[in-house]
Amino acid sequence: MKRTAGLASSTRTNFLLEIGTEELPWQVIEPALTQLEQTLGLLLTKHRVGYEQIRTFGTPRRLAVFVDGIASKQTSVRQELLGPPKDRAYDVHGRPTKMAEGFARSQGVPVEKLEVKHTPKGEYLCAIKEEKGRTTNSLLRDLLPDLIQQMSFPKSMKWNNTGLRFARPMRWILAMNGSTVLKVKVAGLSSGNRTWGHRFGPRRAHAQDGIILKSPETYLTTLERYGVIVDHRVRRAYLESRLRVLARSAKGTIYQENYNALLEQATFSLEYPGGLLGQFDPQCLILPQEVLIAAMKEHQGFFSLVGKDGKLLTQFLAPINMKLSDKDMAVIQKGNERVLAARLADAQFYFQEDRKITLVERVQLLKSVTFHQKLGSLYEKTERMVNLVTILADWCGWESLKEPCRRAALLSKADLTTGMVGEFPLLQGLMGREYARHEGERESICLGIGEQYQPRHPEDTVPQSAIGLLLSLADRLDTLTEFFRAGILPSGSEDPLGLRRQAFGMVRLLIEGQLDVDLLDIIRLGEGGERLVGSKPSERNRVGTGNNRATVKEFVIERLRYYGRIVHCLRDDVIESVIAGCSANQCNILDLFLRMQAIQSVTHEEAFDPLMVGYKRAHRLVEKEQWTTGAVDTTLFEHESEHTLQAMVTEAMETVASTLNARNYHLALQALINLKPSIDEFFNSVLVNALESAIRANRLSLLYRVDRLFGLVADFSHIQVQGK
Repeated sequence: MKRTAGLASSTRTNFLLEIGTEELPWQVIEPALTQLEQTLGLLLTKHRVGYEQIRTFGTPRRLAVFVDGIASKQTSVRQELLGPPKDRAYDVHGRPTKMAEGFARSQGVPVEKLEVKHTPKGEYLCAIKEEKGRTTNSLLRDLLPDLIQQMSFPKSMKWNNTGLRFARPMRWILAMNGSTVLKVKVAGLSSGNRTWGHRFGPRRAHAQDGIILKSPETYLTTLERYGVIVDHRVRRAYLESRLRVLARSAKGTIYQENYNALLEQATFSLEYPGGLLGQFDPQCLILPQEVLIAAMKEHQGFFSLVGKDGKLLTQFLAPINMKLSDKDMAVIQKGNERVLAARLADAQFYFQEDRKITLVERVQLLKSVTFHQKLGSLYEKTERMVNLVTILADWCGWESLKEPCRRAALLSKADLTTGMVGEFPLLQGLMGREYARHEGERESICLGIGEQYQPRHPEDTVPQSAIGLLLSLADRLDTLTEFFRAGILPSGSEDPLGLRRQAFGMVRLLIEGQLDVDLLDIIRLGEGGERLVGSKPSERNRVGTGNNRATVKEFVIERLRYYGRIVHCLRDDVIESVIAGCSANQCNILDLFLRMQAIQSVTHEEAFDPLMVGYKRAHRLVEKEQWTTGAVDTTLFEHESEHTLQAMVTEAMETVASTLNARNYHLALQALINLKPSIDEFFNSVLVNALESAIRANRLSLLYRVDRLFGLVADFSHIQVQGK
């Protein structure tokens, strides 16, 4: 974070705060550093302390924030506060009135200190208040305890009788501004200028007494001498370089699909990053590649290696937390290989045992697996999905896929009863695919089963096969409609069941999968039948109502807004114009998105904003008069501009109608843009609110036709004219 505000004096120092802890979970470190940076930046700005830059550093045992060029004191403030007029503040003898005394009292200044200020409106009393800036050191001593105590984490703990909650117990606090040690006390700890290096790194003699830091400027270099690379950005770059060297030595490349996640984990799990090359038994390659990769990633945080053909090599990369001799490295390598071998042996066992029961047989086992206590078992969900994919295939025009879809849906959840998925939950679907292949199912069915959970996250791709698309859509549709029918909805930022993620995935499936189906139709499809387990008759009567359907629709539409704004950088007003123009009885997500894209593309044209000015003028007149008739009598036209506009609107109506049917929204919008000259000429030439009522009504009807024409594409009244 950088700030260019001037400093209160020419004296600049550097400030450092380090919070030392027991080993932090790697997931919390970066969010905690962001909190520190943002909160400290806001505090310094609020308290008028200038600085040049805020940087943060983090390892598993420390959270640090460094402020470059911090001012030595706050900026002083002079305020001039106007009070009552002079003629009401003093009587005829020049003595202050009660009004003047009350104003002085409210501002905390003596009445005799009030001044008279000349303003364009006359003379007024003025209270001048000056607040001299405190020294930064004094201010920071007051601010730092609250800064630390107010940090929040997904999970916090207490460790002593102070009651402070933190991600892990705090062990030391270092606080320095220049060479000055700032004395503060938090959670029973008194701050100082002492830090600690790597637990098992070089110069271990410091382990008990710590390292005395002479100034913040020496922080990074001092700790590096004691085995800690504090800057996580440097650690990441060093680790990446080391891993690439090791991968080349094995004549392979690092598997990329989980690379960034593993690199993030390793960066924030280490204080001095390194890596080693290990190997596992080639016989393990009989396992599906996803199983081997999952075993290395989930349990050990190992990086997988692949050859030029994309196939998995028997080598792996393991991050380590210190610089070691070759002898010690060999010992650690063997230890890692031994642990991985045990994991892979477990995987081989599950793989052999799981295949003793077919997926079809496992479907019956789903009866004992609860989907949700209000919604029954996974077997019931499977039955619903079989029905859903059959109808969806029909609606999408994939008649030949109905039976393969039914088969894929029937087997889709069976792998949830396997030992392999129990051990590696992320392999759900993927193991179903592998077991289906082993049992001789058609490849299209196997692929569909493997793709059913895609997209798993925002960066994941949607299924590439038609069966996978329909299976994924049916799964999300069933989950959303069932939970909404049960009254289980996300509240605020809370969404423990991931329903927003499900809805976002549905939006992506419909758009990126080019599924031309109406959202309301598929919501009605998902609501078919009574499914609430143990619900009372009154509850059965209210579920699946039109109101519930509208709630599901709006929930998905909100994810469409997010998709358009964040993924495709569409303007908010463009998104709202299309959504507002959507019929209450129809909601085709793919169609809505295509309209948004088309409108966004024409907003850059020079004629678009002027066109919107003319359209909005017409729209406001029609809306104000609540005009609902488009019957235009050409014999009542008094000016050529009326004839021209009528002819242009008639021609555009035909063009827009045909292009909308073909979903050629660019041509439809171009037809609207071509109306601009005739709309402008109309308003320049005639008065809509003519004295003669028949002429006025005729002109309003003509404008109603214009408004209705634009409304065929979107509700352009939501468009914000740029710069207006």
